[in-house]
Amino acid sequence: MSSLRCLFVDFNSYFAAVEQYDEPRLRGRPVGVVPVLAATTCCIAASVEAKQFGVTTGTPVWEAVERCPEIKLVEARPARYVELHHELMDIIQCCIPHGKAESIDEVPCYLIGRERQRVSAEAIARTIKQALLDRFGTAIRCSIGIAPNRFLAKTASDIVKPDGLTVIEQHELPGKLHALELRDLCGIGASMECRLQKAGIHTTEQLCAATREHLRAAWRSIEGERYWLLLRGFDLPNRETTRGSIGHSHVLGPELRSFAGARAVLFKLVAKAAMRLRHEGYLAGRLAIRVRFVGHEQRFERDLDFAPLDDTPSLLALLGTQFRLLECEMHERERPRQHPPLSVAVTLLNLTPRGDLTLDLIQERDRAQRLSSVLDRLNMRFGNNTVYFAAMQDAIAQDAAPMRISFSKIPETALEQDFLTRKRSLAGAGESDEERWLQRERQFKALAEGAHREAQQRASKRTRQSRAGAGGWSHDPRRTLAPRPGESFDLF
Repeated sequence: MSSLRCLFVDFNSYFAAVEQYDEPRLRGRPVGVVPVLAATTCCIAASVEAKQFGVTTGTPVWEAVERCPEIKLVEARPARYVELHHELMDIIQCCIPHGKAESIDEVPCYLIGRERQRVSAEAIARTIKQALLDRFGTAIRCSIGIAPNRFLAKTASDIVKPDGLTVIEQHELPGKLHALELRDLCGIGASMECRLQKAGIHTTEQLCAATREHLRAAWRSIEGERYWLLLRGFDLPNRETTRGSIGHSHVLGPELRSFAGARAVLFKLVAKAAMRLRHEGYLAGRLAIRVRFVGHEQRFERDLDFAPLDDTPSLLALLGTQFRLLECEMHERERPRQHPPLSVAVTLLNLTPRGDLTLDLIQERDRAQRLSSVLDRLNMRFGNNTVYFAAMQDAIAQDAAPMRISFSKIPETALEQDFLTRKRSLAGAGESDEERWLQRERQFKALAEGAHREAQQRASKRTRQSRAGAGGWSHDPRRTLAPRPGESFDLF
């Protein structure tokens, strides 16, 4: 009986591949997927063609345009990626039952019985590839790794891309791994690589030759011994994990780099996190707030502890109080026009399953919980943020902090995609392909020109600063404490 136990499917350049599938004119051309159409952002995905020019995830837009002038930049559409993810999972399920998706573009499939024989496992892999070809043509492809455990199968899927098929058998271990770089192995990032180098391990061959005790010392935990076993093909059970936090962050666009804009986005992030908290059945006992500023190394950090809760109004009240203190402090000690807010983040911590605690009987708290429940039902039925708190208005109007896809979680569209975002995407679907293509061409031309100018400025090492202040910060000296017609102040 063969030792092969896991078949790991990794979709190649997934976000960019979906864009090429939906828009045939992008096929065969270098494509970069960006979170927003701005020259100051970076690529969150790159097509196979773009990667040949050195454009990868994290490449700044100005650098991507510099390396590949013909690149087509496409604004990310998370809801579409999630939609096709579920269709891809159904296709794989028809070929072989699969486990829980590792991320939106990765899924392990566990082999049993005769499926563990190399011939059978490779036949299943080819069946999956053919099913994708029949449904999506050559637009969406995958690399497949087959190995004695999930860790090695995932590693094997990265060896040959795109459209690869790599098998690692027990008798080939650990020698078949020696040609890989340390960073090619799952679980070894920049910080872990530095730690291994300090422990005298500079190559994968040295890593495989190290003793269990040596790796335990390098990892500073029992995880080192676990890694030693995984490298040798042992099929270890998955570690039990518990939810530790729920949070969101967002880099502010120039139009929101003000205290009012930052506050609106923070409120939206807290409301989104609170809705997820209730949906997953948790209470939070801590709120962490982080704000970074343009041209300022020191950031605002505040951690608030409180009795476990899950209602949005209470969390917004806590956030509003802290943000007012921050605004006053910045006006007293700093020059806010020179250091406007650049990014904001909120995290709910100290999570406890809702059923493990007895909730407060305070009337105000009960009213806030019932209000949150009503908002959830309305937004789940008609679209997220169909109904929202007025303090979030600026963030909603600017479509700030939209749905994002993390590496470890498949988002639920109903929970995270804004009603206005979905409405705009549906409206855009009514346009002809030609109209949408021309509109994208105009957007990308303007974006590329801006990125090119920024690249030239970097090359010549010239910096410029607007009189209005960094990051589009503006200040209206005529503003008074009294609200203007149609304007509302803080509710909390």
